Amino acid sequence: MIPFRRLPAVTVAALAVVVALPVAFVLLQAIFPHLATGTFDAPFAAVWPTLSDAATWPLVTDTLRLGMAVALGTALVGGALGALRGLFHVPGARLWDVCFLLPFLVPPYLAALGWMLLLQTGGYAQQLSGIDAGRFLFSLPGLVFVMTLNIFPVVYFAVSRAFATTGSRLADVARVHGASAWRAFARVTLPLALPAFAASLLLAFTMAIEEFGAPAALGARAGFSVLVTSIEARFADWPIDLPGASVLSVVLAAMALLAFVLQHRLAAGKDFETQTGKPVASPARTLGRWRWPVLLGFGCVAMLATAAPLFSILATAFSGTLSGGLSVANLTTSHFAALLAQGAEGLEALATSLSLALGTSLVTGVLGFLCAWCVVKSTMRARVLIDALSLLPHALPGIVVGVGLILAWNLPFWPVTPYNTWGILLLSYSCLLLPYPVRYTSAALRQMAASLEAAARVHGAPSGVTLRRITLPLVMPALGASLMIVFAIASRELVTSLLLAPSGVQTVSIFIWRQFEQGSIGQGMAMGVVSMAVSGTLLMLASRLGGRRQGHA
Repeated sequence: MIPFRRLPAVTVAALAVVVALPVAFVLLQAIFPHLATGTFDAPFAAVWPTLSDAATWPLVTDTLRLGMAVALGTALVGGALGALRGLFHVPGARLWDVCFLLPFLVPPYLAALGWMLLLQTGGYAQQLSGIDAGRFLFSLPGLVFVMTLNIFPVVYFAVSRAFATTGSRLADVARVHGASAWRAFARVTLPLALPAFAASLLLAFTMAIEEFGAPAALGARAGFSVLVTSIEARFADWPIDLPGASVLSVVLAAMALLAFVLQHRLAAGKDFETQTGKPVASPARTLGRWRWPVLLGFGCVAMLATAAPLFSILATAFSGTLSGGLSVANLTTSHFAALLAQGAEGLEALATSLSLALGTSLVTGVLGFLCAWCVVKSTMRARVLIDALSLLPHALPGIVVGVGLILAWNLPFWPVTPYNTWGILLLSYSCLLLPYPVRYTSAALRQMAASLEAAARVHGAPSGVTLRRITLPLVMPALGASLMIVFAIASRELVTSLLLAPSGVQTVSIFIWRQFEQGSIGQGMAMGVVSMAVSGTLLMLASRLGGRRQGHA
């Protein structure tokens, strides 16, 4: 048991290993190109050659184009549907929520591969309807289309919850005083939801510029490259270019951090809040004559975002061969049989992913709770540093974290190193996903009355006992919800897995990716179906168990 007074020091030390070390080594390698050989010679020698390379700035501009186009697409789709969901009574609203949640749970690279099988020449769409959309799919608009359908739920849920909280009650007051419906929406309802809308668009932008699977699967065939795929290629292709990859990683991280700073600057001084205490949302309005057009819009998006890629994934998983097409004679379960056979590498990959996801949930849960407590409840001087380090990974693309971990731990002077073991994957997942429990737990701690901890101390409970017996149980529902998100994302993480997985170790994402490279598409899709089913079942059981415990508390 760690003494209570040492918890802040332990938290700072853990953040230094998990977050600060990989970030620092990315910067050091970018500045000192010969760092891997143990020397600091020729500082900045790799910066200008990399930045002045003819291919670098097209990578930067293409990355920005992709990020902004996807953010705009998610704003149009997710913003419009979210506003309708939050302000109006949409028939089957909960069903639409589930439909729009599924694209977020399906791994983006798997969805991209599903779209490829659906729309390419000779794909399922052409077999069923004669439509050949291959030229559209393997282009920038096609890539934006696929990524928008994967990411828009982030904006949809943020906007719908924000509008549902404010409701139309205050807008009704404005209309009573003579404002038109559109003026009341623009001057009252929209400003109240704008912070959540802006934050979700920022998240959509950062998710787009750091996504590897879709640009690698679709962009490569369209001749469209972005920073994340170029960084991965500098590690995967010979000769390996560590300094160049580090410089490009710094550029990509700077773009993500700049987006965060810009969002905060734009939002500064523009927050709106009600002055009547707790927000009370008015009942949702009826759609009236817009009922069927709105339902048609929701249905079309659900068909494109959920039904189409899932149909392609399932059809491929149950098809004997792709050339056999969609026919009863081509149906088979042989891919699942081969996947789950005793001793098969697919079963080992599934077990590895689930174990790493569980381990990541435990590590981020403990560290995230300690970080949140130090920032919200303690008065220690280092709480600002802890807050910055714990939330920094939220602005770091996964490829940057992977590069940093390689540079940090693949050095000869370490007596013990997690490099080339499953531990390096656990470190990468923990770094990337730490902000989720920190944010959720911080919000719960700020809502907890300080008198509860004070009462425990008055009655003689030591600080450690108060933390364990009072504070932790009260924030456990929020912490548990964040850990389910961590588990879901960790079980499908791709880019750092490709960079860091040691020889002989496969995760689900690596297994699927390699099956497609080797031409075993059916078995790869079967693995996708099994992993989504297993992860979904485990998350459902965890959610029900948490609900029962909360009900008995």
